[in-house]
Amino acid sequence: MICIITGAASGIGRAVAQRMARDGASPEATPAQLLLTDIDAKGLEDVAALLQIQGAEVETVTADIADTDSPAHIVDMAIERFGGLDVLISNAGIIKRASLLDMSPTDYDRSFAINVRATWLLAKCAHPHLSRSRGCIVATASISAHEPTPPLGAYSASKAALLMLVRQMACEWGPDGIRCNTVSPGSTHTGMTNARYSVPALRESAAQRNPLHMIGSPENQAAAIAFLASRDAAYITGADLVVDGGLRTMLMTASAMGDPWTR
Repeated sequence: MICIITGAASGIGRAVAQRMARDGASPEATPAQLLLTDIDAKGLEDVAALLQIQGAEVETVTADIADTDSPAHIVDMAIERFGGLDVLISNAGIIKRASLLDMSPTDYDRSFAINVRATWLLAKCAHPHLSRSRGCIVATASISAHEPTPPLGAYSASKAALLMLVRQMACEWGPDGIRCNTVSPGSTHTGMTNARYSVPALRESAAQRNPLHMIGSPENQAAAIAFLASRDAAYITGADLVVDGGLRTMLMTASAMGDPWTR
């Protein structure tokens, strides 16, 4: 499987790369051919070295996908190195902690550039190659795409836009043989959330908010992404797979606890 993974230096992206390499190492599979990209050059080097030990072919591209020229360069590098493309995993994302009143236009625009526009540009460049291979696109959204999340300002809005973008691609590109889906993580311990989930009391408090009473791992999200990227999901497109320990199912319950009419 030839696959591009953005945001691959750490967190969910790194876990996805490891999962793809592992799946490609199974006896019935062909070795994974992975184009990994991130703004973190050192992190990319570390991941690439690890995956090469596992038998994967790896190419790395250090890039800022907020740059409108980067997506085309990334796709071109994958085609030049591997000769085709089967899967685009658009995982890179950022969180700017600020209320809508306090957020600057620069931070707002960068949030949308990375969380939404980059997926569109990558997918647009990848389209002819994915059409040829009858491949797929999986983008990492968020439970915040479904519910507002103060004080993250533009984050919820950008992830909600990403959901609709991918659904639009699923409608337009399904006849071309391209499947397009998203995964929406809930509470997941990554580098971006480490300040919160590395504190035992805060981690436990957050865990108690979902039915499974646990915080997710990058590997949990990688498993869902790998499934949507596989032939086992051949009849799934335009879907959003929420991987949140059941947190969304608890939102109405939590709201009702403060409503005297439900007691």
